[in-house]
Amino acid sequence: MVVKEQFKLPCGRTTRQEQVSNKVRFVTKPTASHLLMAKAFLIATVIFLTVSSVAAQDTLTVSLQSAMERSLEISPEIRAKEAKVDFAAARQRLAKTSRFLTDFNATSAHATAPGINNPNDTPANQLYLDPDVRNAWDDLSAFNQIEFEALQPIFTWGQLGKSIEAANAGVEVERAATRETAEEVALRTTDLYFGLILTEALNRLTTEAGDIVEQAKEEIDRLIQEGADDVDYADLFQVQITEQEFLMRVVEAEESRRTARAALSRQMFLPDGQTVYPGTNVLSPIEMELNSLEFYQDLALAHRPELSRAVAGVQALDALVDVARSDYFPKLFLGLSGKWSYAADRERQRNPYVSDPFLSRSVKAGFGIRQNLNFNQTKAKVQQAEAEVSEVRFQQDAARQLVLFEVEDAYRNVLITRKAVEAREAQLLISKDWLRTEQVDFDLDLGDTENLVKAVRDNLSIRAQRHEAVYKYNQAIMRLYARTGTLIQELQAGTLIGL
Repeated sequence: MVVKEQFKLPCGRTTRQEQVSNKVRFVTKPTASHLLMAKAFLIATVIFLTVSSVAAQDTLTVSLQSAMERSLEISPEIRAKEAKVDFAAARQRLAKTSRFLTDFNATSAHATAPGINNPNDTPANQLYLDPDVRNAWDDLSAFNQIEFEALQPIFTWGQLGKSIEAANAGVEVERAATRETAEEVALRTTDLYFGLILTEALNRLTTEAGDIVEQAKEEIDRLIQEGADDVDYADLFQVQITEQEFLMRVVEAEESRRTARAALSRQMFLPDGQTVYPGTNVLSPIEMELNSLEFYQDLALAHRPELSRAVAGVQALDALVDVARSDYFPKLFLGLSGKWSYAADRERQRNPYVSDPFLSRSVKAGFGIRQNLNFNQTKAKVQQAEAEVSEVRFQQDAARQLVLFEVEDAYRNVLITRKAVEAREAQLLISKDWLRTEQVDFDLDLGDTENLVKAVRDNLSIRAQRHEAVYKYNQAIMRLYARTGTLIQELQAGTLIGL
């Protein structure tokens, strides 16, 4: 019969052991089987170690919603897209103001002008009748002239109206691009947030495993000091080597934990030195009532910003086709122009057939027609605009199919990860029952040490795998909402339970 050691395991309680914070506590006699168990525990703890992340001085605790809101508020990616929206809005205002006084400008000129040489002392109002009157270039004076012109379109065959329509659609294109970027930022934030919670959960398991390693090391050292027959310094060296492997994994886990925390801090653009902590340390599956695949695909067709952008793009280019086509037809406009010039030492002549360029004023107003006569160029412009519309329409069809596929892929991934969580939960229950059974058998001198060690190892491993399964499941749900274009809406509404 195998000689049994008296010790404490993470699960179960007997008269010869007490349970303290799920840690293994050895209360043994120096036996060879105890040495086997201690070394097995060392190996088990190294097997299940996983990557984790950091600690800090100035801390900030955030929920998933607050982390996402801050990321959306401060993200330079979104701000860059919003700048494009502002640019498109300015272009829209330009198109609207072009309806009135399309061309309205004034030009001034300033120089010197000659005076009048009147050798015959001809009266000022009859100077144009005297052939001896000349310009006096030796008698210069200041000259000023102002000209203005205004054109008001009356009928343009849809050129102005369609330009405004294209500008309006251009604003919607940029707004949809901004929403697309915001969804990407929100999804990235959720990945980092759940990743941080995962590393916290795995770090707790790492701490628990570290306690087991330390207790095993102390117990083996005590067995050597007490002169156990089956224990020598070779066993101690093996334990010390295993301990160094464990310490290496601990450092790797801690640094990776810091990396995960830093990633979320950078995503939220927190000040240097401020460390972020998740609002919960419990990695729980999100409670969600999964609807049919068709439901989510319809949701995506209605909300995905890529599709909204494609629709707005087609509208804009359709309008630009009409703008190009309007050049085939004459444009009717109302025109107004005026000119005023003045120079000292010049006399105005009141004859409609005589004018002085240095001293004059005039105003002209009336209707006009403007026609672009280069019809070949107009035809090429129309064909170019129509080709751009066709290109975007094909892109729209491709985007629609891609969206439907992405939703289906995300939907099936939710089903897969949900089943994985259920399987891990079932495995964990089985592992606990197995560990409890092995512990009871061991206390009754009916069990086997190797089986008990396997039960402890598998319990630790399954607990870690369960955390990873929950993380992937929550990720899958976030991606499903992102693929339907409703991730931000769902998080802001607080309809997701388990966050």
